[in-house]
Amino acid sequence: MKQNVASSPGVEVLGRITPQYADILTPQALAFLAELSRRFEPRRRELMAARVQRQAEFNAGTLPDFLPETAHIRNGNWTVAPYPADLQDRRVEITGPTDRKMVINALNCGANVFMATSKIPTRRPGQT
Repeated sequence: MKQNVASSPGVEVLGRITPQYADILTPQALAFLAELSRRFEPRRRELMAARVQRQAEFNAGTLPDFLPETAHIRNGNWTVAPYPADLQDRRVEITGPTDRKMVINALNCGANVFMATSKIPTRRPGQT
């Protein structure tokens, strides 16, 4: 059974409060939490309900899409600046174990040099 050991108007902390918790959950901190709850709880509940509704739409087969009000950005004529020269010169690609896929990716990456480890993995295939 949980017991009320600390409270503030609008906040009730249930459970045992150790001395370390008591240092953090000061009356001022609890008052702050109460104010946050009073200010944002209605909006939080609204957003959570919208999230449940949106998930139901996804479950029914609706696919995610971009917001219509941002179409002018996607359809606009814009570009980004080229990336700086110091990022264009890839000196070294560091790759993991020397299996075929990793070596091929390293050789095709455009870097001047690649480094790999020949260390045998300590995990066996299928282990997490």
